[in-house]
Amino acid sequence: MMFSRLFRSRWAALFWACGVLWTAVDVAGYAPAAKPASAGNASEDALGDAVNNGDLAILANAMGTGG
Repeated sequence: MMFSRLFRSRWAALFWACGVLWTAVDVAGYAPAAKPASAGNASEDALGDAVNNGDLAILANAMGTGG
């Protein structure tokens, strides 16, 4: 379909624009709401989840640096 013919009708242009927006949302998707950055809180990981010593010990053991 040629664009000059498409934009002669407001309804055709509206449906075309809705299709473009729908495709953009379908491809890019929605991003989850960002959590506020904590100011150096050592008890949270990068995603804001709580970290405890047990988790750190498991990680150290998996890396081969555990004691």
